[in-house]
Amino acid sequence: MPALRDSWLLLPPPEHAGREYPPDRDEIELPLRGRPLRDKIVLRLIAIDRAFHFVVLALLSVAIFLFAANQRALRDTFYRVVADLQQGLGGGPVHNTNTGFLHELDKIFSLQGGQLHLLGVAVGAYAVLELVEAVGLWHAKRCAEYLTFIATGVFLPLEVYELANRLSPLKILAFIINVAVVAYLLYAKRLFGLRGGGRAEEELRERDVGWEALERTAPGTAEVPA
Repeated sequence: MPALRDSWLLLPPPEHAGREYPPDRDEIELPLRGRPLRDKIVLRLIAIDRAFHFVVLALLSVAIFLFAANQRALRDTFYRVVADLQQGLGGGPVHNTNTGFLHELDKIFSLQGGQLHLLGVAVGAYAVLELVEAVGLWHAKRCAEYLTFIATGVFLPLEVYELANRLSPLKILAFIINVAVVAYLLYAKRLFGLRGGGRAEEELRERDVGWEALERTAPGTAEVPA
């Protein structure tokens, strides 16, 4: 016996009907099913990932501007604390530290106020881009798929360079996610005319949605062998 693709549940008639007759087909919004439903779920998962990026980048941008506004006070406090720690441990002055975490902080404190503001603006702009991607993908907009593909693909070489210099579980996980996003958008969503492009995407969508698709898979419409 062939498996049915839809489930049907007989419900009792409503006690207080809102209308005397059922609405016309044009007034009924059918739920997504099949491939469109699967694509919607995947796109929304990507949208959630981009929304998380937006939150992190937005907080980082705010932190950069706050740091730029209080750079001198923070720098003096940083050098004083590190100098006290190194003297207590018998080490040299802080400026002799040429590697490691302290060296990276020292480079940050050496940035000028204009450079910090420019960095904050760049990070903030990237956060807005991630927000636009998230909103567009949540609503399954085709333009958001292209935007996400380009914005993600552009930074893949940089991620490869970072992995070549220093491996970390977080970097590896982020790289795998971004590669999967690019591959899914390019192959499954048929971007840039691949595998028939947008026209083939619409044809497949129409095959799984609408009344014709519902009638084609409804119980009793297909011939069942004796």
